[in-house]
Amino acid sequence: MKYTGTTYRPPFEAGSLLLQVTTGCSHNKCSFCTMYRDTPFNVEPMEQIRSDLAEARTFAPGAQRVFLENGDPFALSADRLAEIAEAVHEYLPAVKTIAMYASIQNIRGKTDEELDRLRQLGINELNIGVESGLDEALLLMNKGYDSKEALHELLRLREAGMDYGANIIFGGAGAGSLRENALATAELINRTDPYLIFTGTIHADPGCPLYDDIQSGRFIEPTLGEHIDEEELFLQKLEVEDCLYFGLHPSNVVRMQGWLPHDKEAMLEEVRTTRQRIRSRLDERPVRYGEGAILL
Repeated sequence: MKYTGTTYRPPFEAGSLLLQVTTGCSHNKCSFCTMYRDTPFNVEPMEQIRSDLAEARTFAPGAQRVFLENGDPFALSADRLAEIAEAVHEYLPAVKTIAMYASIQNIRGKTDEELDRLRQLGINELNIGVESGLDEALLLMNKGYDSKEALHELLRLREAGMDYGANIIFGGAGAGSLRENALATAELINRTDPYLIFTGTIHADPGCPLYDDIQSGRFIEPTLGEHIDEEELFLQKLEVEDCLYFGLHPSNVVRMQGWLPHDKEAMLEEVRTTRQRIRSRLDERPVRYGEGAILL
């Protein structure tokens, strides 16, 4: 199968068949992201997609889940996505779910009727970089929308019967704004009810605007203690049902996962235990390694 450039997928899509339908990211302006900086956004021709599906049928004929690559395939028109979904079902009839990365802008470009149609074709469980529910943080991260727009589009998605996974970034509003960021983000999540919450902390590699802002002091990264405080408040305010909380990304100060609301108290206890364990370092700023990893 044909793949161009670096292929990214969420960790929980490890068992999915990966099918490239785009390269790059249609937005590619988030201040913290370097994933696709040097990869122009392009659309794979249907001939190539069908060729890849024919090959996939030889080694994974029973595949039940397909994850479309790369940055945000939901940027494609509803007609093209429908054509791809129909081809997936033609070559791999056991497939039940066709997932992918998506953005608030991608949803905004589709009508209610188009969302309904795509859901009927098995497109579901979109992975969306919501990042924050606080307008100041969304502006700093250059997401291209505000919290009101995010709420509107996510509710439209849910009305169409599509589940979504929310990527959340602690510290996205910078040091000193953790309470506002936690409360606004929890409110957005509670009102849009994702099936999964994927957390990380704000970090940046050379080559993106946020890295320069951190180096110059224009953006002050939260301390280890502030990250812990923000996550604790966010968790306390969450009111979701049957939702996987995936907090195992290496950029997290507290690494944990569990089901909400069942494991909420156990996860809060893990947050408090971590705070106690590193109490002498709470005022330090994280020392970062690959993928923003924090070594504690």
